[in-house]
Amino acid sequence: MKNIVILISGSGSNMAAIVNAAQREDWLKKYGARVVAVISNKANAQGLVFAQEQGLATEVLDHKAFVSREAFDAALVALIDRFDLPGQPVLVVLAGFMRILTPGFVNHYAGRLLNIHPSLLPAFTGLNTHQRALDAGCKVAGATVHQVTAELDHGGILAQAVVPVLPGDTAVVLAARVLTQEHLIYPQAIVALIQKA
Repeated sequence: MKNIVILISGSGSNMAAIVNAAQREDWLKKYGARVVAVISNKANAQGLVFAQEQGLATEVLDHKAFVSREAFDAALVALIDRFDLPGQPVLVVLAGFMRILTPGFVNHYAGRLLNIHPSLLPAFTGLNTHQRALDAGCKVAGATVHQVTAELDHGGILAQAVVPVLPGDTAVVLAARVLTQEHLIYPQAIVALIQKA
């Protein structure tokens, strides 16, 4: 059994794509893997509604209730590790989780912590990736699934998808085009990783 815990902060569209793929492709039967929980740092995150409708455990851990980033991350580790099984370490998937994680958190899940970023890394780390790609005159944009390290938006690249930048694109239009590819490559990258485990 490989338990997958997904962290979100908002609508959770990538989380939903992963959950839907896991159900449609029967990850439990094929790979011994399943999504078991969705955790958000925001109580009003829309993705929690979808997760509850799918029968998944959901938790809210409000980062504002903690005096430091380290204290929040320690509490988050304790929450995630409730889903850790002996000999089957949990896979932690960041899906629009808008928190910069501490080195202690990242090290605790080294090799088991994934993120998706809306650019073709190593280009355009951080925020406002689509507008920055447009401002730079890029002909293509895209998304990257990568392993998380202590350095923001770095770590081993597991999958990438490329989309064209079209004349007249705005950041919003480009973001929507990239997001459709995110929903395809994130589940694929997770499957590739759990098959290696």
